[in-house]
Amino acid sequence: MLSYVIVGSGYRSEYYGRVAKTYPELFKAIFLCRSEEKVRLVTEHTGIAATTEIDTALSIKPDFIVVAVDREHVADVAEEWILRGFPIVVETPAGSSLEKLERLWELQETKGAKIVCCEQYHRQPLLANGLSAVSSGLLGNPSTGYLSLVHDYHAASLLRRMLMVNGEKYVLHGERKTTPVVETDSRYGASFDGHMQQEVRDIVHIDYEFGKSAVYDFASVEYRSYIRSRHLTVRCDRGEWSDRILYYVDKHNLPQKKLLLADIPEKYRILDTQSLRDIRRTWQPELQLDTLQDEYAIATILFDMQKYLDGGESPYPLKEALDDALFWLLLQDAVNAPWKEITVPHTNWNEK
Repeated sequence: MLSYVIVGSGYRSEYYGRVAKTYPELFKAIFLCRSEEKVRLVTEHTGIAATTEIDTALSIKPDFIVVAVDREHVADVAEEWILRGFPIVVETPAGSSLEKLERLWELQETKGAKIVCCEQYHRQPLLANGLSAVSSGLLGNPSTGYLSLVHDYHAASLLRRMLMVNGEKYVLHGERKTTPVVETDSRYGASFDGHMQQEVRDIVHIDYEFGKSAVYDFASVEYRSYIRSRHLTVRCDRGEWSDRILYYVDKHNLPQKKLLLADIPEKYRILDTQSLRDIRRTWQPELQLDTLQDEYAIATILFDMQKYLDGGESPYPLKEALDDALFWLLLQDAVNAPWKEITVPHTNWNEK
């Protein structure tokens, strides 16, 4: 069994508590909060113990610390726990400035810090199966992509895998548009009164150094809306992945079509639940990424921490997490300077 302390008490931190509640035979967790009111709330929401006292939190003898605070402070809090000698699982993004990203890299390179960023979207069953089709060569060589599914650093992680462009330099051009849309849903429940909210949409073109390209097209309303859909397309020379369908020609050059399913790999069958099985039984023509699959994806990263702590591969290498966060920072530059060319700066972690 792996044990961990969850530093933080916000919306994202509760995912790690629910994971421990769902898989009590695999994980033991406790929240470390800043106030008794937050202790009360996270315990009420997740059923997991919480405390304001560091000594009490450390009494569970954690194998690692989950840092799930706001993104402006996540790198700073991670460093505090690294300097105390703990392996770290850090919420996305890994840092909010180039300086903080460089500092995390320095901590890994000079102090041997074990730092894993919990970037989970590529582990959601539907997306993982689509990415597997791309990496296996079933669709041929990818050339262009379109992503209107997730935001910022999450998009960077998916685009890299969709187009198989790990480590390539790129150039950004983009803009930000704001338009009204009826609010139909939110974190706090559905809305039926027809009131408007502002849809802030970023549209960014990405050109990679060896000729591949992508379009990032996203507004946060997509996460919770009954009238905004989410889409993904990867075009390859022998086929295409579009939302939940794979189109391709087989070895005889005959056209084929395949529906993507939310199947779970054998390695992670221990994490399967009745709720996940119910999702797999349900017909959903749209590409939907629900909370249950999100929690499963996070659970796979925490599950893989054991191998990493024993000297194996990282569940999500720090270099990739730093690239994700840098993409987010550059994307902000792109949409704030419409259609100006934004290039990738030199970074220490890309020297190796």
